[in-house]
Amino acid sequence: MEDLSWGMIIVKGLGRFWPVWLALAATFLISHRFRRRLGLYGKLFDSPVGMAGFAIVMFWVFTAFFADMIITHDPLSQLSGMKNKLPGTALTNPAEGAYPWYLFGGDHLARDVFSRMVMGARRVLQIAPAATLFAFMVGISLGLPAGYFGGKLDTLLSFVANLVLAFPVILLFYLLVTPEMVQTGIPIYLAAFLFIFPILFLTVLWNSRYFMVPARRNLYVGVTLVIGLWAYSGLAFNADPTGIWSMDPNLLNVFVSVVFVNSPGVFRIVRGMVMDIKARDYVAAGQTRGEGPWYIMLWEILPNARGPLIVDFCLRIGYTTILLGTLGFFGLGVSPESPDWGSTIDDGRRLLNIFPHPALVPALALMSLVLGLNLLADGLREESLKD
Repeated sequence: MEDLSWGMIIVKGLGRFWPVWLALAATFLISHRFRRRLGLYGKLFDSPVGMAGFAIVMFWVFTAFFADMIITHDPLSQLSGMKNKLPGTALTNPAEGAYPWYLFGGDHLARDVFSRMVMGARRVLQIAPAATLFAFMVGISLGLPAGYFGGKLDTLLSFVANLVLAFPVILLFYLLVTPEMVQTGIPIYLAAFLFIFPILFLTVLWNSRYFMVPARRNLYVGVTLVIGLWAYSGLAFNADPTGIWSMDPNLLNVFVSVVFVNSPGVFRIVRGMVMDIKARDYVAAGQTRGEGPWYIMLWEILPNARGPLIVDFCLRIGYTTILLGTLGFFGLGVSPESPDWGSTIDDGRRLLNIFPHPALVPALALMSLVLGLNLLADGLREESLKD
């Protein structure tokens, strides 16, 4: 079997992503057809910058989803004779039915760089969006009452948020996942505290909305509490007997760190917006009608703050992606053998001047995802300002 030329590497590499191209085409066709009914997302089609970012982000989302179909080899397997091989190198003794090339070459442990890049997208997108969503739940749950009620509650919460924000983000993130910090049990305590906020948020949300409809309120609150506490016991304490809700200790440390670091920033944004919006006429009208404070906060103020929050959500996923890459680069990621992009860059940097491809491929992948998220945020900001 002959080695591949650069042209064939590109052709075969793009061909491996056929499920992604089909999914992207279907997404764009359906979204464009119903764009006028899709609110802010539909308006994104009027922004070339936003659509470019959306395309890049969705490319990596679909890559993570279809990773098992795209990879050419096991990202952890080591094949004899493929150590530090250049892109397009043919396998020396391929097994029957095995893909005959390392499309993007091999790393210093003879693992397939292409497959590790693809599977690395799954690792990043398993953590960054979910952790950012949890951080938003915490920030919104605390920012709404702080901005609405003010007083001592606002002073206390703002002081704690400023205290956390006073630390350099990378340093704080680094400290939270060090082995010494993990041994103290602090990540478990943080998980127990932070992971309860989504349950509280949804419970108050349903209770305030359907307070006058007890049957529906009890149903929604009951389902939220049952599923939420079940997930909470498994994620925070690994106490789910079914094993459906569980998190590896290393993953838990990274996840909790992301939530803890991002929550104060979200709190500050939400608090500031609530302080501005609560002076609007429609909020005063709701208070005159006798609506409760939590109803006003969650169903009057929060929907009118959705534009800036969606933009910030996209940006924070990008920041989180960079933080995860930084942790992996320093060897503090999910696991040493994980194909996450930061760990892969760290593995490839040792021979960067001789074999740049093991580090260059994941670095470009990380850069493209963050670029896509930033472009998407710019497009969303541009369209939200037109509302």
